[in-house]
Amino acid sequence: MNRYNRHIILSEIGQIGQDKLSNAKVLVVGAGGLGCPILQYLAAAGIGTLGIIDLDVVDITNLQRQVLYGSSSLGENKAIAAKKRLNDLNNSISINAYAEKLSYQNALDLFNLYDIIVDGSDNFETRYLVNDACVLSNKPLVFGAIYKFEGQVSVFNYQNGPTYRCLFPEKPKKDSIPNCAETGVLGVLPGIIGSMQANEVLKIILGIGQVLSGKLFCYNALTLQNTTINIKKSEKEIEKVLKMHSQFHLQELHFTCHVLENSISIQEALKLEHAQFIDVREAHELPKITGLNVLQIPLSDFENQCHKLNPETKKLLFCQSGIRSKKAVEILKNKNIHNGFSINEGASEIYKSTSNKIDTLKTQSWNIKK
Repeated sequence: MNRYNRHIILSEIGQIGQDKLSNAKVLVVGAGGLGCPILQYLAAAGIGTLGIIDLDVVDITNLQRQVLYGSSSLGENKAIAAKKRLNDLNNSISINAYAEKLSYQNALDLFNLYDIIVDGSDNFETRYLVNDACVLSNKPLVFGAIYKFEGQVSVFNYQNGPTYRCLFPEKPKKDSIPNCAETGVLGVLPGIIGSMQANEVLKIILGIGQVLSGKLFCYNALTLQNTTINIKKSEKEIEKVLKMHSQFHLQELHFTCHVLENSISIQEALKLEHAQFIDVREAHELPKITGLNVLQIPLSDFENQCHKLNPETKKLLFCQSGIRSKKAVEILKNKNIHNGFSINEGASEIYKSTSNKIDTLKTQSWNIKK
């Protein structure tokens, strides 16, 4: 009663409304910039069961905007780190952390465990996957997106309303739209947009206000101007999704094979001899990798500096998250160089792995001398 007093004394919510929140089950896809404020406010509001799915680990570049984490969380899986923080915020709710990637194989089973799905992802592949799984499992989807100083919020598949594909029928061309690792993002923006997403979740559960179904809310943090765009439902697009139900779980197989074709884990990379490690981040980005002989070529100038690479040697490329390194591999392919591989883990994991290796070698050396 005391914890939720400010809710309960609102006539629009009351004890009945708070009980609705306590009985609700909400899954948040992604515990990054958007996921952090979404999770904080939903946990504080008393959502009875919160699910968090994210395979990513906390990187130092996240701390500028992902306010659930601190320096002690670096290198830790985001879903697990978020659960620890949220348990401290509200120990009266149930929190499920899924330290895995959302896929076509697990999405439907996972979504069926929850009432509402909230999309805090940062890439189009996942957004279309989330939308299609929501349509097939008949779950409302609370959507949010950010870019530099602008954000969007909407609610899809709510009470037979429009879906994400009704607004954007086709995926944009791969890598045609830059992400925040390349263009940057205002630190407070995901807090604003994520809080709006949490607000939509509460409205849906409580049955109050006007849910943003059939509308796309667009916000500009620099001017504080906002625009609301009406979304027309497309039965044709929805029917396309419904028809692929039996084949849904097979789709990621093709996508995964495409990614794995030119990717490698840091553990595998460290076992290779005579391989060339290439850091495609900008020079100012941290952490610095000192445990390896690394060639620094920023992606912004990668195409112009390919001549520096040894054509006979395997090229192991890395960045903060794997996005830019994959682009660098594509650039090499276009130049008919096919021995380039993107390291799956980001720079923080590489730093940790190589630092541990150096510490082990120092310990072995010390023991030998002793």
